[in-house]
Amino acid sequence: MPKNKLPRKSTHIDMTAMCDVAFLLLTFFMLATKFKPDEPVIVTTPSSISQIKIPPNAILLTMDPKGQVFFGYDNTEAKAIMIKDMSESRMLNLTPEEQQQFVIGASFGGSLSQLKEYLSLDPYERKKFPFKGVPINDSSSDLTYNELVYWVQSARSAGDNIGKTPRICIKADSKTPYPKVKKVLDILVDNEIDRFNLITSAEAIPSGSAADIAQQGTDG
Repeated sequence: MPKNKLPRKSTHIDMTAMCDVAFLLLTFFMLATKFKPDEPVIVTTPSSISQIKIPPNAILLTMDPKGQVFFGYDNTEAKAIMIKDMSESRMLNLTPEEQQQFVIGASFGGSLSQLKEYLSLDPYERKKFPFKGVPINDSSSDLTYNELVYWVQSARSAGDNIGKTPRICIKADSKTPYPKVKKVLDILVDNEIDRFNLITSAEAIPSGSAADIAQQGTDG
């Protein structure tokens, strides 16, 4: 007796909801993503086995292979207070628009006399600005030439005003001459700024070293 075969029906999955979710996620990331501004200088840091991460709310002093110093600060709230005070105390005459460009911008590596000219440029022209580093000098009392101390002190004061004292991080290129790095460290210490981090690239801890033995004891 022949068997009755049931007709086969194709399986249909409604993908409308899946597409809606995908587009919602795409729209969210497009609107919420904030791209980091381009840094005026790229450095290759020396390697170390340190596991300490860069602290948030940090002042970043970047040194290129020539030893030129660039100032950066990742706290936009403090930067807004800082640049407003600097504009008034140093008579820089920065407009509100120029101050906002400083707040959302990356590092700055020039003298205070160049700041207004730099901020008045469009983003494309800023990438080609001829930076020569923040002026530094061994004399802590001469802010005309030792502007590095003025930048750091202004940033720390602004951070203190909002209850977020910044930590200072120094990011030097592996090819930066050591005397140049030491000079920056000496300037900071001479001005009672003696707590800072040196940024390096992480590498594996050598097997059998003291650090490796200490880590194994911690893991155990």
